[in-house]
Amino acid sequence: INQIAAPDSGNLFFEGEKLKAKHISQIGYLPEERGLYKKMKVGEQAMYFARLKGLSKNDAQKKLVEWFEKFGIQDWWNKKVEELSKGMQQKVQFIVTILHQPKLLIFDEPFSGFDPINANLLKQEILGLRDAGSTIIFSTHNMASVEELCDNIVLLNNSKKILDGKIDEIKQTYKKNIFEIKFSGEAKEVEGKLPNQFQLLDKQQVKGNCKLQIQMPETATPNQLISAATSIGEIMAFKEVIPSMNDIFIEVVNKSKK
Repeated sequence: INQIAAPDSGNLFFEGEKLKAKHISQIGYLPEERGLYKKMKVGEQAMYFARLKGLSKNDAQKKLVEWFEKFGIQDWWNKKVEELSKGMQQKVQFIVTILHQPKLLIFDEPFSGFDPINANLLKQEILGLRDAGSTIIFSTHNMASVEELCDNIVLLNNSKKILDGKIDEIKQTYKKNIFEIKFSGEAKEVEGKLPNQFQLLDKQQVKGNCKLQIQMPETATPNQLISAATSIGEIMAFKEVIPSMNDIFIEVVNKSKK
């Protein structure tokens, strides 16, 4: 997509047109590895990248000042890149990636080197770019970030696609009819009292309450489980257990190895 290497076969299209050199100006790419010149000053380097993307000197200066202030790095303008922490360098790299307001953004592990506060700041900016109309390709191994940020996923294993689709639909597909019920009281008071059709998978005792994970047969309904549960104890909470993308990732990759 970045035209660093040519495809062996097939074609890439950008907004209905075969990908050409001119489209690079409408793409922003944030690599996982730092791509900054360590000996250059931060502001000078940011200006250089902005001009490469077609911004005028005045527009680049104005936008960079705004973004540096937003990210709290204005005091680093005249510092060399090598004087910055990894997180600070990533902020600079993020800014020069999105400064020209590209239609397509490619982020490869964008939260590398960030503490939770700065990672959250970056997440909000990424979601803002999405809401403003940018298409975003987000490459990561962190499934928690996938759940927070992505609408659709493609899961690759050994260069082959093994799963793709909308996240909500995938999670519904891989759920296993498991429910979690929290009862008031001791586990021994309710354990063994559920009908045999409901399989007890796990139990925990937490501060005067017991929490059970129960798998229903496909022929049963949640209402039937609730009816059975109410007859044996006071229900404090009831919810379906939906698998996380991390659980699904592990399951699908393991299946692909067989």
